[in-house]
Amino acid sequence: MFRIRKLDLFVAKQFGVLFAGAFFICLFVLMMQFLWRYVDELIGKGLSLDVLAQFFWYMGLMLIPQALPLAILLSSLITYGNLGESSELTAIKAAGISLMQSMRSLIVITLMIAGVSFYFQDVIGPSTNKAFAQLLVSMKQKSPELEIPEGIFYDGIPNANIYVHRKNLDTGKLYGIMIYRQTGSYEDQAIILADSGMMQTTAEKKHLLLTLWSGEWFENMRSQELGGSAEVPYRRETFGSKRILLDFDSGFNLADAAEIGGRAVEKSERQILHDIDSIRLYNDSVGRQFYDEAKTYILNVPQLTKKDSVRLKTLSAQVKPQPDSIYEKLSDEKKLEVVKYAARAAQNVTNDLAMKSDYARWMNRQVRSHQIEAINKFTLSLSCVIFFFIGAPLGAIIRKGGLGVPVIISVVVFIVYYIFENSGMRMARDGNWTIWFGKLISTAVLSPLAVFFTYKANGDSTVLNMDAYRMMAMRMFGLRVKRNITRKEVIIEDPDYVEDAQVLTRISEEIRHYTEKHKLLRWPSPIKVFFRPGDDHAIAHISEELEMVIENLSYTRDKVILHQLNNYPVMATHAHTRPFERRWLNIVVGLFIPLGLFFYIRMLRFRVRLYRDLKAIEQTNVKILSQIKTKYYGI
Repeated sequence: MFRIRKLDLFVAKQFGVLFAGAFFICLFVLMMQFLWRYVDELIGKGLSLDVLAQFFWYMGLMLIPQALPLAILLSSLITYGNLGESSELTAIKAAGISLMQSMRSLIVITLMIAGVSFYFQDVIGPSTNKAFAQLLVSMKQKSPELEIPEGIFYDGIPNANIYVHRKNLDTGKLYGIMIYRQTGSYEDQAIILADSGMMQTTAEKKHLLLTLWSGEWFENMRSQELGGSAEVPYRRETFGSKRILLDFDSGFNLADAAEIGGRAVEKSERQILHDIDSIRLYNDSVGRQFYDEAKTYILNVPQLTKKDSVRLKTLSAQVKPQPDSIYEKLSDEKKLEVVKYAARAAQNVTNDLAMKSDYARWMNRQVRSHQIEAINKFTLSLSCVIFFFIGAPLGAIIRKGGLGVPVIISVVVFIVYYIFENSGMRMARDGNWTIWFGKLISTAVLSPLAVFFTYKANGDSTVLNMDAYRMMAMRMFGLRVKRNITRKEVIIEDPDYVEDAQVLTRISEEIRHYTEKHKLLRWPSPIKVFFRPGDDHAIAHISEELEMVIENLSYTRDKVILHQLNNYPVMATHAHTRPFERRWLNIVVGLFIPLGLFFYIRMLRFRVRLYRDLKAIEQTNVKILSQIKTKYYGI
């Protein structure tokens, strides 16, 4: 029976606080990324605060389903990273509670969030997307604030382009004005030049009053009697002062919602499944109509009976057919007309087929968009669960809390998810991939990762333990590990200095015998290194004895001895002989010359390092033995 325990409440509380903060951070980041797509089209519109508030409100509601998976990933990763870093996860496992048992409260919470995400997309999301699209179209259609720049043509006023050479911000006067005014055709164009002028908005904010001084007006005079544009007359007017009224609606008018609806994102799951059949039926009827038209006008093949075929065969046997006989009898002018007519007819057919092809492609894309959106409502909710089973096990494995490593891992996982999700959606929408494959590719990639990380974390695996990889890299490249021995806060019994001095003396003797016998600074034979058995156990024995003495002397109160203990190097006991302990591995490496050369050079480096380490041990032994004899034996 499922019972709520104190551990469930504790883990849920830790997760809840982090989830709330991570959710608002992720939502803010997504809103900023979404805002940059429209900032160029909305800037300088003079929008009121209530319109901007609606814009950000609807934007936030739209992006909530995308922010939930990322927030779950980040918060679960930090939660179990904090538990592992503070050793609380170790205490939980020591109490006999497995990782999956500690995650059960969060699993329930994650399933609830996934359900909320689906409900939000199916109920609240469609109306939100429709309201946002209506508001966005209205904001784009609003006339911009009248802020004419200097030195460039300004096209913010309908049917006019205005150029201003210089502005006086104190008086509001404009100097060096050039206006290109158009009303839809070449015959109505006008060019207005003025030395200076003033602009004012009328009281109802529907028109713009432009007062000009000392200028000229050039305008084409449209004439219905004249046929060609080259014969259109124009008039020229010179004025000292003139007023012009231009259309300029600076108010905010909400667009008609009936003209915006119809997109898949503005429909619920039930509406999408219902409309897909209607769209397919309409597409089939249009395709059948296109086919009938093609058979009538383009692919018109005459219907021949059996008698017609027999008669044509008889005629072709009597008279040699000449398909171009009629064309050859025509004059050169008629031939040119026939060729032009055929080329024009072929071009018309090509244009008609291209237009119908584009329309058919658009109709097919409508069906695919509805199918994608129907699947997306489930996959986006499922991603909440997948991201949890990636974040929580990863946090338990790396055992790093805070906003450092968890944020980096979350960003990497989300980028991988976004690349597969966005690429799959585009390929499925364009018809290059099937709908199911394109929409499920991100889920298919991340689900095995979630299972793998959960399995490894439940078995206390160190597959992503950064410290283990760091130590392995240090051993591979021969990097030093420094000792850090400090004075113990509580010392119950002092070390046995007599026994330790005897061991250090014996270690020094063994080192002298070893260096005389093994010439570490000489290059060993590669055949002996890779293809002959053998290992050096003397160094391992010296290292074991030395570590025991260091552990014993670390309980001393003598500061000089503690300082000298940190001078002992950490020895690599096998790297100076051969790469691996297994003989067959050494043979394989030796046969592969590039890899064998790398390990051979590495072995030479470790031999030089071992030679220096042994010298350092001898010198440190002398100093510690001198301190022991002087202070503790009175010699």
